[in-house]
Amino acid sequence: MKMRFPFSLIFIGLVLFVMYVPVFTVIAFSFNANPARNAIAFTGVTVQWYVDLFSGARGYGDALWVSIRVAVVSVLLSILFGTLGAIGMFQRSIVVGKATRLDSWMESLVTFPIMIPEIILAMAFMAVFYGLRLPFGELTLILAHTTFCIPYLYLTVKSRLVGMDPALFDAARDLGANPGRVLWDITLPLVRPAIVSGAFLALAMSMDDFIISFFVSGSRAVTLPVKIYSSVRVGVSPQINALCTLMIAFAFLAVAISQYLSAVRAAKRRKGSILRQV
Repeated sequence: MKMRFPFSLIFIGLVLFVMYVPVFTVIAFSFNANPARNAIAFTGVTVQWYVDLFSGARGYGDALWVSIRVAVVSVLLSILFGTLGAIGMFQRSIVVGKATRLDSWMESLVTFPIMIPEIILAMAFMAVFYGLRLPFGELTLILAHTTFCIPYLYLTVKSRLVGMDPALFDAARDLGANPGRVLWDITLPLVRPAIVSGAFLALAMSMDDFIISFFVSGSRAVTLPVKIYSSVRVGVSPQINALCTLMIAFAFLAVAISQYLSAVRAAKRRKGSILRQV
């Protein structure tokens, strides 16, 4: 008979308490009618802060729209360069027959932006853009975000390609497919899950980035993290609580949809296996 140790349950309960109490506190104070910053007294219930969230010059709508534009363009460019780079290096290793020192150097060079401290990368971007006389704004944000998003696509796609049998590509070429047809009909469908997962990871990193965006953004192109930072320096406003609540709700909704789709796919696979057995 297995003994149950109450210490483990107490420890898990404390961890969950520390994790979720701040979340529920933010959600509760997003409905607080007290307009003061860092308000502790709960004076009533209101949804006014949600109404004011994206309206007016002090709202966060413009900053959110800038973050979305920068993240989407950066992720699309990262998908292009990261996927093609991973496929190119994989094809080279197939032709050579083994991983060479050049492959190791190239992989280290590609992953370099996520290995060094972000503050150093931000200062390097600022110095380069200033030396090139580029106006700080959405262009510099897109260039910087694309640079540190490419490694996420490269690594996920490369790891997917490494686990594939090179005979698949040889068989396609033996059947008369040209390199473009092999890429479009064989390689890309097989690496599509890796591209999707890497794209979502890159999108999250781009939307969440503050340090690099703070150094390379201009006065007319302010991302949401930079806007939030400029607002909380003098205290947490009720609008910040409302914004955090919406972001938490979006995250929970995305996870719920993902779990539901996974359950649907698993049910279809089980149903298909049962039908094949019958």
